[in-house]
Amino acid sequence: MGTLPPIDLRSDTITRPDDAMRAAMARAEVGDNVIDTDPTIRELEERAADVLATASALWTPSGTMANLIALSVHLRRGDRFLATRGAHVLTNELGSAAWLAGGMPEPLEHDAGPGRPTPAAVRAAAGTRSGPYYVLRTTLLCLENTHNAAGGAITPPDEHAQLVAAARDVGLNVHLDGARLWNAAAALGLPPAALTVGVDTVSACFSKGLGAPVGSVVAGSAEFVDEARRVRQMLGGGVRQGGVLAAACLVALDRVGELAEDHEKATALATGLAELGWSVGEPQTNIVLAAVPDVRLTLESLRERGVLALPMAGKVRFVLHRDVTAADVDEVLRRIKEGDR
Repeated sequence: MGTLPPIDLRSDTITRPDDAMRAAMARAEVGDNVIDTDPTIRELEERAADVLATASALWTPSGTMANLIALSVHLRRGDRFLATRGAHVLTNELGSAAWLAGGMPEPLEHDAGPGRPTPAAVRAAAGTRSGPYYVLRTTLLCLENTHNAAGGAITPPDEHAQLVAAARDVGLNVHLDGARLWNAAAALGLPPAALTVGVDTVSACFSKGLGAPVGSVVAGSAEFVDEARRVRQMLGGGVRQGGVLAAACLVALDRVGELAEDHEKATALATGLAELGWSVGEPQTNIVLAAVPDVRLTLESLRERGVLALPMAGKVRFVLHRDVTAADVDEVLRRIKEGDR
């Protein structure tokens, strides 16, 4: 990277807690969250359940664990589940949905637009529940909002409702991977609960763009969370004085509205790249995907100019976040333009 200071657009997970968040962590009231409860974790879980419009919620160390817990509770070994092609549960969780939750994944194409299938596709893929005993049984639909591999694409409330209704029509439960649900809510100007209507369970992450160093929740009915707590313990996710981490998540929840600033920076970056001749789509949230002839060579070239990015879905992915300023975006574009000369 030479002498240029790096500008890191690899992910919104690289954000670091600021002084206010660190102070909240330092003064957090804590307890043993395995033996009984940690008061700050309990406060976060209650607040998250309210924000997501669920009866209960459970703190987890990561979004991957939150999704795995949900799938483990929903699926019996050998059940098939549906998820959009490129969904995080299919491509970025090391096969744990099959290996540990025991589910058979079936990808759905994005035939309704980036990141979302049509209700008809859900009904067709679910098949029938009245066949012979040896026929694969489909029991779960996994949605993702925003959809990472589709460039942070949003599923709007009306389409979400249609997909949930289609799942119900064919007897499927619904899990929503809402790792970046906050981004969808901020972009639409809606409360997060408007995007969880009808689902059985939902996960949401605090360490993507909001500055928290660790933490997600998985939420649903009280009965679901009771079982989810047992599964979390099986997976090693039961922590002791976790309120130090939950305090950061509580601060993060107060910052959801600020994600709109990241969306503006993503739009500015995409516009600038397009002006430089790059093939980019218009971002809906904080992720910019660029189609290039050679992803590996492009990433190496960017790195030499002090611009860090990652591959995603056969493209170069830039992710905007709170630790990158508008001036940083201008500098990225300047470095790319200078390097292309």
